[in-house]
Amino acid sequence: MEYISDLHIHSKYSMACSRKITLAGIDSTCREKGIDLVATGDFTFPKWFSAIKEELEEIDDSGLYKLKTAEDSRVRFLLATELALIYKDGGKARRIHVMVNAPNIESVESLNQYLGKYYNLTADGRPILGLSAPELIRICHRIHPDFFVYPAHIWTPWFAVFGSKSGFDSMEECFHDQTPYVYAYETGLSSDPEMNWRLSELDGYTLLSSSDAHSLPNLGRESTVFDLSDPSFQEIRDALRDKNRQKVKYTIEFYPVEGMYHYDGHRSCGIRSTPKETKKNKGVCPVCKKPLTVGVMYRVDELADREWGYRPSNASPYIKLVELDKIIAEAFGIKSRHSQKVQAEYKKILQQAGAEIPVLKDVDLEKLKEITDPRVVEGIRRVREEDLVVEPGFDGQYGNINIFTPEEIKEKQPKLI
Repeated sequence: MEYISDLHIHSKYSMACSRKITLAGIDSTCREKGIDLVATGDFTFPKWFSAIKEELEEIDDSGLYKLKTAEDSRVRFLLATELALIYKDGGKARRIHVMVNAPNIESVESLNQYLGKYYNLTADGRPILGLSAPELIRICHRIHPDFFVYPAHIWTPWFAVFGSKSGFDSMEECFHDQTPYVYAYETGLSSDPEMNWRLSELDGYTLLSSSDAHSLPNLGRESTVFDLSDPSFQEIRDALRDKNRQKVKYTIEFYPVEGMYHYDGHRSCGIRSTPKETKKNKGVCPVCKKPLTVGVMYRVDELADREWGYRPSNASPYIKLVELDKIIAEAFGIKSRHSQKVQAEYKKILQQAGAEIPVLKDVDLEKLKEITDPRVVEGIRRVREEDLVVEPGFDGQYGNINIFTPEEIKEKQPKLI
């Protein structure tokens, strides 16, 4: 059975995150979105961990949890958190983010007690630790051998294993003797599978996509679809470790051009630069003459040992989606996806057609025409066929995805199918 998973999210206790992110809110939003398996996020933060212990209960010794007040276990929680590691290695300052997944509440309790002796876990839901990546894995495995750790958003310039500002040039350079215990990596919003396929080293890892959501509406904007027989922490861990392509079926991707670090550039100077342009300018901003912030495309090109378009024989497929309320807002010519009109249409579609992600990728367009405005149906069609207008993000500024042309939006009458 297919399970749509989002294995990297945050709580209301992480910096720059919505105060509306509660466990009950996550459960409710996952039901709307069609997400079956979701990370708890932020389990090192004391107040959030207390909420996890008080509000969740384990499902049949599976290592997965459900909301105690929920009528069913349709939404399952996996104990997970993101940690920021800042340390020196190879004579350089390193700043990377990693995901840590725990097999049970007791193991999280032990990890939190250990880390709390040396670091301030109350400062942020994603704490900063002066630990190296290999040492973190050793600590986790001394507590419980089933902990698994993997690098988050691996290409982000500032905080990633391959980041241009403080990362490494290979997984082994980062994880050293603990590399065999790293089974997976997360693409991040600024890269998609095709970009990662250019690096042959990554063939030996399971590719994962997750939302890194800082608010409830962003849950599931990226996700990984598993085919699980009897969902458990162990089955998920083993699927990643064994690179089981039958169980890790495919990923659902954010358009990477919309990510904050897709292209190079200088936001303060209004300069967005392709890798080719950056090389031509020798990495220097043509306005202020300072070094450009190198984006994901450039960094991939720098480390790649394959040409663009290469696909490994064991690669899982992927699809790209745009959130339904964004489609509705653009179809109606409304700027905010949170407007009353957009949200009313969103809820109407879900009530009549089912959860959001299945609506975006599976529900027949003819059926949707009976439910919603034809402009919305046309928007869904264009997203499915990747018939979009894109403006790449750069230097911390999100890119833009437009479904309709400015003329169509102005006329409120796109060319319909």
